[in-house]
Amino acid sequence: MDLNLLFIAGIIAIALVFDYTNGMHDAANSISTIVSTRVLPPKLAVIWAAFFNFIAFIIFGTAVAETIGKGMIDVSTVNETVILASLIGAICWNLITWYLGLPSSSSHALIGGYAGAAIVKSGFGVIIPGGWYKTLIFIALAPAIGLVLGWVLKIITSWILRNQRPGVVNKWSRILQLFSAAFYSLGHGGNDAQKTMGIITSLLLAGGILHEFAVPLWVVLLSYTAIALGTLSGGWRIVKTMGQRITRLRPIDGFCAETASAISIFLATHLGVPVSTTHVITGAISGVGTANRWTAVHWGITLRIVWAWVLTIPGAAIIAAIAYFLIKLLSGGNLF
Repeated sequence: MDLNLLFIAGIIAIALVFDYTNGMHDAANSISTIVSTRVLPPKLAVIWAAFFNFIAFIIFGTAVAETIGKGMIDVSTVNETVILASLIGAICWNLITWYLGLPSSSSHALIGGYAGAAIVKSGFGVIIPGGWYKTLIFIALAPAIGLVLGWVLKIITSWILRNQRPGVVNKWSRILQLFSAAFYSLGHGGNDAQKTMGIITSLLLAGGILHEFAVPLWVVLLSYTAIALGTLSGGWRIVKTMGQRITRLRPIDGFCAETASAISIFLATHLGVPVSTTHVITGAISGVGTANRWTAVHWGITLRIVWAWVLTIPGAAIIAAIAYFLIKLLSGGNLF
């Protein structure tokens, strides 16, 4: 096999490792509510979430992949080393925050790593402002939308069910939460798998394998498979933070949080925005807790999570920039 093709194949494998860690890291987003409300045990919950993560490819297109792949960084300046360094930055940040139990954004880790490596290679001129505007705006909007929708849904359901016995509400909420968790997992897979699809397609374009940005079917299937397998592995450290520490959840609360998050993610995916599913579900859980009472939310935990969000893009960018520098140094500056 040609050395260049072998190098590209290796980077694709690393991209799929990132996709796997994305699923592992974000498994908590998909299953924390349904596990903490005891609607499903953890093992069944991850199987449920992983299945819907995978079949999302049937529903969603490639709008987010196009934003990541060609809408944020000038692809004419991108080479294989930039892609490799960006993936190293994103994976390292995912593992650091996973170890610390912080539900940071894999999406923002990836775009941060991509920007950091590209800037080191070609300077700040590689940044395409239009793609960054909507992504950065959604950093603030995503948790706010999730919070408001979660709060509104909890108020509406509480009013509708105000005369029902708690046992009846609990029974039907547990059934509904199966559907809301599936709905959320579809959105999660549909948005997050596309980020890896965008990076791999950029790599194929940079390597001369593709002549225009068009996501091949095999890239779609590999990306959805990797994120589903990552979800199957579970992100148990983060599940506890998401499902227990922010606020206490009942089945009706879990249903409202998941439904609010799913609506937000479906909207962002339709618009081609690489939204953070972590941001959305955290906001939704906080919104549901606020609807119960303000003091039901552990705002100290939420603030700790927010700090992880703020640090993610620059943190991953710095790691990717260092990775790019080291790769070039170790290769004597001769590697692509």
